[in-house]
Amino acid sequence: MSETETTTKIDPTDAESVVEKVRERYATFAVAGTSCCGPAPASCCGSTQTVAQSLGYASIDLDLLPEGANLGLGCGAPLQHLELAAGETVVDLGSGAGIDALIAARAVGPQGRVIGVDMTPEMLAAARANAAKAGVDHVEFREGRLERLPVDDATVDAVTSNCVINLVPDKRAVFAEIARILRPGGRLVVSDIVLDGELPAIVRENVMAYVGCVAGAELRQDYFENLAEAGLGDVEILKDVDFLAMTEKASPAEIISLFEAVKIDRAELAGIVRSVTYRATKR
Repeated sequence: MSETETTTKIDPTDAESVVEKVRERYATFAVAGTSCCGPAPASCCGSTQTVAQSLGYASIDLDLLPEGANLGLGCGAPLQHLELAAGETVVDLGSGAGIDALIAARAVGPQGRVIGVDMTPEMLAAARANAAKAGVDHVEFREGRLERLPVDDATVDAVTSNCVINLVPDKRAVFAEIARILRPGGRLVVSDIVLDGELPAIVRENVMAYVGCVAGAELRQDYFENLAEAGLGDVEILKDVDFLAMTEKASPAEIISLFEAVKIDRAELAGIVRSVTYRATKR
């Protein structure tokens, strides 16, 4: 990560500018084949396998993935809690290079269907290539924004997402779209970032903090109020950990360079940035 990248500012109130910065950065990840600063599969944050395992992915699932599907992205492992059944239809929001979609494909089997949605053409190309390498034809990847999902009403049994909703400025729209596409009684399991306190302005306005899942996060109360307003209830928190502490273990160099760039002490954010995995259902 260059000094220019870590110090670039962003206006968090300019939604389209934020979206474009996120798109640019994740395109870089797709081309590099990793979310870190070094060459894939090993980099400054260790192997992508190690990173994914630290988030909670099972080694057996990772071992069965084609090379390039795991970029070391995310803040949890939501699929293990989704309890997918054969024949179900599942949508993965912000599907990246296809890691969760391909794992879900094995769970729902050939009678089921998996739809990955991503706004980054480079990620979509990588995911489609990985699906072809995996030999699965009941997975498809569609280009689209999470605020306007390219999925029909009430056609989905389950929704998952791994550390992507926090990147979207209009989270209310995302939750409304999830409710729209889910069948009545449908469920979601999501890993995402929420805040238990306000971020310093210098962090909120930092591009790398935003695409690193920190600056775009909402306060916990606001996040789950927006979820409830969309008609998604029975929320159960499955995991709740300090995101920065977790990330430091897997990619210390990235975290150190970010804190040096924004010139704040790690202690100022201690306990504020939380990685939560939760389950909810459509009422």
